[in-house]
Amino acid sequence: MNPILRKSVLGIAGLAFTGGVFAGPVAAHAADTTHAAKPVAVTVQGDKLVPHGVQGEQSRIELGDEQTANVKAIIAATKKAGMDERAAVVSIATALQESKLENLGHLGDRNDHDSQGLFQQRPSSGWGTVEQITDPEYSTLAFLKGLKQVDGWQDMPLTKAAQTVQVSAYPDHYAQWEQQAADLVAEHWNK
Repeated sequence: MNPILRKSVLGIAGLAFTGGVFAGPVAAHAADTTHAAKPVAVTVQGDKLVPHGVQGEQSRIELGDEQTANVKAIIAATKKAGMDERAAVVSIATALQESKLENLGHLGDRNDHDSQGLFQQRPSSGWGTVEQITDPEYSTLAFLKGLKQVDGWQDMPLTKAAQTVQVSAYPDHYAQWEQQAADLVAEHWNK
């Protein structure tokens, strides 16, 4: 995609997202926005952010300052890794599913083994030390290193690419975050 067309598409997606954000408080009385069946923003079909369209019902959460900072950290790490916007969408959707974009420490009995951080990576599985996997840049780069090793990840549905790296007990759950992840990338990629 040429740079001018790409910027135009990202601009339109950003406007659609902004329109959804401002319309959100008005629509809040009509529906639960935590797990809305329809995304607030318009999907730009054929775009590299959502090349296969979204799969299934989409979920959406409101982000706080920490979560937004983590989105920006994931995008910065994706750029540092030399990867494109689609890699950021896969990463953010994965972190939305695993931690709701919160950099989680050990949760005691509520913890899944020794999983921690944005991507719920496990030191015992070789992802790094606790200090490393709770660092947003490190954990994103570790996730992206795994993603790069998946042959054809760019042409896979998001949930399959994420599952191949994460090996989750719930492989289809990543798909529900694709639209919000794409909206976040469209909003923050060029900032």
